[in-house]
Amino acid sequence: MKVIVIGGGPAGMMAAISERIHNINNEVIILEKMERCGRKLLITGKGRCNITSSINMDEFIKNIPGNGKFLYSCFKNFTNIDIIKFLNKHGVKTKEERGNRIFPESDSSKDVLEAFIEELKKLKIKVFTNTKVNHIIVKENTAVGVIANNEKIMADKVVLATGGKSYPLTGSTGDGYRMAQEIGHSITEIKGSLIPMNAEKICKNMQGLNLKNVKINIKDISKNKIIYEDFGEMIFTHFGVSGPVILSGSAHLVRYNNIIELLKNNQIILNIDLKPGLSEEKLDDRVLRDFAEQKNKEIKNSLDKLLPQKIINDVLEKAGINKNKIVNEITKIERKKLVNTIKSFSIQLDSFRSIDEAIVTSGGVNIKEINPSTMESKIVKNLFFAGEIIDVDAYTGGFNLQIAYSTGYTAGMCKIEGKQ
Repeated sequence: MKVIVIGGGPAGMMAAISERIHNINNEVIILEKMERCGRKLLITGKGRCNITSSINMDEFIKNIPGNGKFLYSCFKNFTNIDIIKFLNKHGVKTKEERGNRIFPESDSSKDVLEAFIEELKKLKIKVFTNTKVNHIIVKENTAVGVIANNEKIMADKVVLATGGKSYPLTGSTGDGYRMAQEIGHSITEIKGSLIPMNAEKICKNMQGLNLKNVKINIKDISKNKIIYEDFGEMIFTHFGVSGPVILSGSAHLVRYNNIIELLKNNQIILNIDLKPGLSEEKLDDRVLRDFAEQKNKEIKNSLDKLLPQKIINDVLEKAGINKNKIVNEITKIERKKLVNTIKSFSIQLDSFRSIDEAIVTSGGVNIKEINPSTMESKIVKNLFFAGEIIDVDAYTGGFNLQIAYSTGYTAGMCKIEGKQ
């Protein structure tokens, strides 16, 4: 039996590997349109590759706002422990970091990719790069091959694992959506998820500032409703804000009703607690001590022990305090405003960045048209799906890569009707 896997990302490579493991006599080929497999894998985790999360697999679904329950069977088939064992087998040691994030000890995504490549070679899986699949061939509601580089390649089983539409330079250009639609599948709305946010001009003053261990909430002020809360790391950029807590927050925002209009109408506010470990009372005591030590300094030069230098002027401006004012001239009311601002530093969010900058895609092949136990299409026999092309997406923290491994493994392990 011949099996074609369209796409050489982590989902596609895992599907091919799983296919050979479970059906060793099958001929398995990967068709990848880029010059090499795993281009997007190489840039994950800023080049370090956040392989997966160490949390219990039962907890994974809570971290997948995009149709997490659909993945229950896949996660049973291939777990976070399984991917770690797979990498260890190829000499890739792993480590756990803050937030249950698993990385290679080498901090190099290249090592993770090489483990996949080694396994493909070991299992004699053929990989054809620079090979663009144009269409899936369907006869009598059954996938029987593909047209690639304008030539027919026949097969008994086809796995579509072309990824989403984010980071198009890595090959994720949405080709799979078109191919799926051509043969009868519906595609839910495609949006960027885990995506940075444009924000008010204040952020430009703090460009490059990385805040760790801050607490944030994102609020719809039109309803006085908190949409998302988190604790962790964020960064200010030339356009606005990014970093783990912002990216995870965006996964909620893209699903929030009328979000584009709310952003346009200045109704979405990011609040940052710069000192979450201190209550307002304890923070006030801390500020008083700092003021006592530096009472003859200008206030802009007296907060270095408490706050990063890049954010001090903006904190003072939001608190309504003249940055050149001498510390011993600061009133009790001004001090209270300063404390309140540190505990709730607010920024107006304006819009999402382009989908090209999103880490993953929200939307994709409708899950109602896919069998969750096998990843097989309910519309076209012998056609399977894996990875980001499916309408599933998660927070940052290794969850999206685990989705790729688990759906790919499941798509590969399933025999097709009447074939061995």
